[in-house]
Parts: sequence; C-alpha cells; structure tokens
Amino acid sequence: MVDARLRGLLLAAVLVVAGCGQGATPSAGRGVDPIAAPQPLGVRDPAPQASAAASGPAADACDRRASLRPGGSLPAPRRMPSGSTMEGIFRGGRLIVGIDQDAYLFSYRDQDGRLVGFEIDIARRIAAAIFGDPDAVQFRAISTAERVPVLERGDVHMVIRTMTMTCERWQQVAFSTEYLSSGQRLLVRAGSGINGLADLGGRKICATNGSSSIPNIQRAASRPIAVATDLLVDCLVLLQQGQVDAISSIDTLLATLAAQDPNTTIVGDRITDDPAGIAMPRDDADLVRFVNAVLDEMRADGSWRTSYRRWFGGVGPVPQPPAARYRD
Repeated sequence: MVDARLRGLLLAAVLVVAGCGQGATPSAGRGVDPIAAPQPLGVRDPAPQASAAASGPAADACDRRASLRPGGSLPAPRRMPSGSTMEGIFRGGRLIVGIDQDAYLFSYRDQDGRLVGFEIDIARRIAAAIFGDPDAVQFRAISTAERVPVLERGDVHMVIRTMTMTCERWQQVAFSTEYLSSGQRLLVRAGSGINGLADLGGRKICATNGSSSIPNIQRAASRPIAVATDLLVDCLVLLQQGQVDAISSIDTLLATLAAQDPNTTIVGDRITDDPAGIAMPRDDADLVRFVNAVLDEMRADGSWRTSYRRWFGGVGPVPQPPAARYRD
C-alpha cells in the first residue's frame, strides 16, 4: 500500500488517463504546454550539469565500490566502543536515517502508516546492532537533492536512499559497501514504440532532481529534454498524464513504478552501472566499518535475500547480494 499523498497522486493520474481515453492525446516533443494539465509540485527544467558518472580525473581516481573493511566482529548491542561514533548515536537514543518515504517497495508507508520496505529493513537492522532494538530509529524523509546536504549539516547519521556510489560523491561523503546493484534504463507507456534513448530525440524524459540520471539524459546523443521532479512517483504522474514520454532512473526503482501501473514497461539496455551504498559523513570511518560489518552479517545469514524476496520477489528473480569490496 502507499501513503495518502501517493494515493492522491495516483488517483489524480488515473482520472487524467481516463480523460485521455475520451480524446486527449499524449504530447510528444517540445510542443508540450507546461500548464496544459496539473503538475506535481517541484517540476522544473533542470540546469545543465556534468554527469556524476562521467569519465575524467575525478571519476577515475577511485574504486567506487571499495569501502572500509570492518574492524572485526560486531560489538554486542548497547555496548558500543567508548568514544566511537556508535556510542554517540547510542547516547542520543536513536539512529537518524534519511530515506525516501515515497519509493514503493524500497521505503514507503503502508496502509497503517508504517514505513516499510527493503531499505527500511536495512536501517532497522543497523539500529538493532547498536541498540538491540530495530525500532530505535528515526526516519527523515528527504529528496534526492538533499542526500549530501543533510549529511554535511549533520542532520542525519546516514542516508539509505538508492544513492549511487561515484568517485565525485566519495569526495563529499563516505559509503558502505554496495547493497544493491542496478543501472539506468527507461520506463515508458506500453505500446509507445519507444525502445531506448535513440527514440526520444526532442522528447521529454522525467527524472529526479539531484540524481545522476539527469546529466546522463542531458548528455544523450539523441538530445532528449530532461524534466526534473523532487520525487520519482511524480514522474509516474507526468507519464500517465502524457506530459512526458519516459521516465529514467535505476531499473530497480523503475520496476516498482511498473508494478504500480501495468500500462507501463521498462525498455532499453542499461546505460550506466549504478552501485548503491549507504552514505555517511566522511569523517565517521568507524561508523562506516560498523555498517559494513552489519551488511556482511546480512549477506552471510541470508537476511539480505529474505528481505529482497519479500519486497521484490514479485517483480523479478532474487539475486545474490552484491559482494563486499574493501580498500584496506
């Protein structure tokens, strides 16, 4: 189930789609009138930007999947090492995690208003390792563009929000080992005739502001038009309304949108390699090692696959968890 806001957005989208069946024609191209139909808040034309995954000195300067090796076995819950970042979190009484509350199956509110999903399971496992209580966690809903700023300001202890590990971002934050493998593809209306980026020249593609998807769209040889929203679910509304011709994001997230709307389909090859890691402040090396030890346990005891199967088993096969890679 989805939260009240998401239900409202999807209901509005269904009504618009129903109207399309009575003569409305989805727009395709630069002729789209941006006020022809209601839009979610935060829709904008993104400024040109360099791709976070672009090649160059910064991109080639690191093994972006390589994180810090755990220092050994995990300490017992409630017995964090003296002076450690984990002890500070314990004394604060809760683990504060930045998440997306509208990412269906990843992190979203169920019919009872509880935050659930694959990434929520990971956050609760880390909280249990510190406090002995998986509920000792405070979730803060943030947008894609806020992922780095909230860490730099110290508003959260970590961000678990399908954040692609790049060498550029390693200069701003520290990452855990990879917990999800994915790549950027396209979601389109079924029967649209769109099979990839080459078919979208001069047409609109929606992606979330601050994501690596936006610059990759802007750099495409076919010269599509990028449209930015704060939330990926808002892109689904725009696609259903015919205000954009495709959505671009990592395929695991697109699969959750397709699960909500059977009139859509994922097309095209992966145009990027997007390993997702848990982001933490750069100076919190001990926390990074601790989180990596938790992820190692989840790989070893099968709980990673159990969680993945619970949330994504209906949208595709259950893979093995990404192997940990360490830099020291």
